[in-house]
Amino acid sequence: MELKNKKIAAVINDIFEDLELWYPVIRLREAGAEVVLAGEKSGNQYTGKNGLPARADIGYDDLNADEFDGIIIPGGYAPDKIRRYPKVLEFVKQMDDSGKPIGIICHAGWVTISADILKERQVTSVGAIKDDMINAGANWVDEPVVTDKNLVSSRTPDDLPDYMKAYLNLLK
Repeated sequence: MELKNKKIAAVINDIFEDLELWYPVIRLREAGAEVVLAGEKSGNQYTGKNGLPARADIGYDDLNADEFDGIIIPGGYAPDKIRRYPKVLEFVKQMDDSGKPIGIICHAGWVTISADILKERQVTSVGAIKDDMINAGANWVDEPVVTDKNLVSSRTPDDLPDYMKAYLNLLK
């Protein structure tokens, strides 16, 4: 298992895009990584847009960049909730400062906008937040996946295979 010693945080809240959470979590676990789901409070259950549940293993306040090798932020409408938590934004900023892989897809770019890590970065996202990404200083392109240093971005669930190949390559 190539990622046996890797620990990845996946941040969640209600109305996450089900596939954009579970596809990466399953792929990472298949590769041997430990994936920890972080929600507002440890033990809380969150429901995806299509009804799949996810239970938080830890709370946002328990996120510590020194303990994780990467982060996955699923899309849906959860990012608009997640971006309101200063601890998550601090965690994302610390992960970026450390050069650790950050995966964003769909609306997840909202979290990186609020964490102020997009200036002069090349990214993609769902078209609905293109202007938000550009206004945050990013160079937005319409591609299935874009890797800029430690930041992997993707557009929609259709792009998940390319997204996870790029993210897994950064972790190796």
